[in-house]
Amino acid sequence: MWFSFWRSRDRFSLDELRFLTDQLMKVQIVNEVNKDFVIEALRSIAELITYGDQHDNAYFEFFMEKQVMGEFVRILKTSRTLIISLQLLQTMSIMIQNLKNEHSIYYMFSNEHVNYLITYSFDFRNEELLSYYISFLRAISGKLNKDTISLLVKTQNEEVVSFPLYVEAIRFAFHEESMIRTAVRALTLNIYHVGDDAVNRFVSRAPHADYFLNLVKFFRDQCIHLNLVVSNASKNLGVESTSTILSAVDEIEDNLYYFSDVVSAGIPDVGRLIMDSVLRLLIFPLILPSLRIGAVKEPRLGAVTSLYLLCCILRIVKIKDLANTVAASLLYCPDTFPRNSEAEPNGNMLGPGSSDAASQYSDENNCTSESDARSELSVLTSSSLQNHPPNGVTGHDCGSTQSAPREALLSFVTSGDDVQVSGSLSVLATLLQTKELDESMVDALGILPQRKQHKKKLLQALVGEDSGEEQLFSSESSGVKDGISNELDIYLQKLKDYVGVSCASPEVGVSPRVHRFQVLDALVSLFCRSNISAETLWEGGWLLRQLLPYSEAEFNSRHLRLLKDSFHNCTNHVIEETRGTWSDLLVTTICDEWRKCKRAIEASSPRKDPKFVLLPSNKSASDENASCESSIAAGERMCETVKVFVLLHHLHIFSLGGVLPDQPPVLPAVDIPENSRAKNADVNPPGIKPNTEINLVDGVPCRIAFERGKERHFHFLALSVGTSGWLVLAEELPMISGRGVVRVAAPLAGCNPRIDDKHPRWLHLRIRPSTFPFADTPKYGAHGKVKPKTLVDGRWTLAFRDEDSCKYALSMILEEVKLQSHEVERSLQPLLELDRSSSPLLSV
Repeated sequence: MWFSFWRSRDRFSLDELRFLTDQLMKVQIVNEVNKDFVIEALRSIAELITYGDQHDNAYFEFFMEKQVMGEFVRILKTSRTLIISLQLLQTMSIMIQNLKNEHSIYYMFSNEHVNYLITYSFDFRNEELLSYYISFLRAISGKLNKDTISLLVKTQNEEVVSFPLYVEAIRFAFHEESMIRTAVRALTLNIYHVGDDAVNRFVSRAPHADYFLNLVKFFRDQCIHLNLVVSNASKNLGVESTSTILSAVDEIEDNLYYFSDVVSAGIPDVGRLIMDSVLRLLIFPLILPSLRIGAVKEPRLGAVTSLYLLCCILRIVKIKDLANTVAASLLYCPDTFPRNSEAEPNGNMLGPGSSDAASQYSDENNCTSESDARSELSVLTSSSLQNHPPNGVTGHDCGSTQSAPREALLSFVTSGDDVQVSGSLSVLATLLQTKELDESMVDALGILPQRKQHKKKLLQALVGEDSGEEQLFSSESSGVKDGISNELDIYLQKLKDYVGVSCASPEVGVSPRVHRFQVLDALVSLFCRSNISAETLWEGGWLLRQLLPYSEAEFNSRHLRLLKDSFHNCTNHVIEETRGTWSDLLVTTICDEWRKCKRAIEASSPRKDPKFVLLPSNKSASDENASCESSIAAGERMCETVKVFVLLHHLHIFSLGGVLPDQPPVLPAVDIPENSRAKNADVNPPGIKPNTEINLVDGVPCRIAFERGKERHFHFLALSVGTSGWLVLAEELPMISGRGVVRVAAPLAGCNPRIDDKHPRWLHLRIRPSTFPFADTPKYGAHGKVKPKTLVDGRWTLAFRDEDSCKYALSMILEEVKLQSHEVERSLQPLLELDRSSSPLLSV
């Protein structure tokens, strides 16, 4: 019977909560003797309050009646052990996170106990304690709304004068541990998105507004670090370098998304403060000065890093004034911008000015026709895109020999390396797709799509603006009609207010029509370059397609001639591939790449993420591990050649106003000639497969060892059927004379037959894969960590009975290779002849 006195209490009962509370109140000081009980009591009380919040209000009523929150604070004060602080913070986090009843939350926040815990002097040298503390703060922020946030602030004359939760949290905004920084940012966003006007004024005024300035400074330091990582990676290629870059890129983009989330909260002045800080601390002193032609003295950011950052800022941070100010700044010389990253607003204002050359150039454009604009472009191009060393674009006289960043972008396109070209195209594509940019700004940069130009003129004609109808139906253009709009003037003035411009760049006074021709001229020049990758050229094709969707009117005879010459040069390379290592797959590859290229240049956005310009070049296994005779290297070169060929073919059709067909014009296969070896061997399309029975009338007996010490006897044949060809090893059937079964078949193309110098009865053959081993390997894998496999070619050494048999086998291979190459070239003839592959109406 006495066991009934020791029966256990129900763990989830009000009696258990009473017992734990009573015992906790009896604790006068926490020491080594009772700390375990205190820890268990705190943990159990959190569980009981959470349980009661969902099942029985009496639990929380008892919690309020006994003022258990005050007991928590008392326990913390009397404790000298770290583990009590940890458990108390965890207890509070659990309760706050799991409370659903609004009255319970109001009570938790309605006294000063929570603020006391927030401002308590914990020993944050302990990383675990800091982690628990930040989790506690974040749990509080998750319960904030316009009603509860007022319980955590102190006000005076309806203005917030104290907000411990926010103030204490942003102390750790730049902690070295990324998890801490992430939690603090989530907390601040919870506060910003409450939408309390008094709190918004508190966070946007000094000294707390410095948080946003420090955010941008922190972001600027991360950008400089990214540049250092990219620079080091270019010297130490490898998967580790790529991972390091991508980690830094993730940090950059996380910061920008945080900026975007902060701005979206709609707090007055915060968006402007972030925009001003980004412009004054990063874009003006670091990014734009690095986009210049020629040597840059001690640049803190490289050109490629700056191009990437411009893309990210415009793509992620959706601030209209920021986007338009950046676009306007591309028209000014880099020396215009302050070098001091801590430049004060409106410092050194001297008022707007303009050079005589710029004014004269603008006046001359007031009465130019379309042909005159082309003439201007020709003069400008010859002086600024061709003859100026070292990179091809001259600078304007703006108190400096440097040119505007826009000119540097075009210079990178016409004369930069592959990475610079890709980065510049990404910036132009980003500007084109930035919805926050005014059309007038896009037009001033020379990248306003033709359909939008037409729409703009149509609207002007419909509403009866100055000569809108004349603009729509006439090629005549004037400075008033085609000049800088009021919107552009506004942002140019804002730019002057930022940087204190003392002279106007001639870029500003130039007609947008001339700028459009400059961009078009740069793209055409790009397509004539042979040292740029096909992937990058496809990016240029996409941009050109966006600017000129369905018209050849913007192309002049020089452009058409350059494109045609470039196509003919590429055609010669394709003809070489018809006799190359992968000739049997050339037609198939062209058809596949034709469809891919069409999808790529007609897509709504570029295929390539801007961050990939930062990654070290992915050298293939063929470049690093194989000899110059590797079929893998030859296959990759063939794919590059085909991609460029297909793009140039598309551009030719496009430049003449044609419509791209879904399939390339390729001739169908012809019947197998009666006197061919394939016909004699009784081989029909689609071709050879293992265990196929064939005639051995042209077969040559030989021996080969696939394993050491195990020779096998075969009959060797070289056969071609249309664009396909095989090296065949057939085993003679014992019961049927002159018939055999195919045991091994390998591609004929690329076999590189060679008789051994010391053994004239031996024939050496290279055996390449039957399909592209790299066809399914993404060039840019998830996080750039795809590591291509190292592949090598196979080798056959065939031993024949005598020298004549060996020579006959060699001649048979060469004859069949020639037949195969001729058939491939015949199939591609409509594509290789430019005028025939275009519509008769579109021929030059």
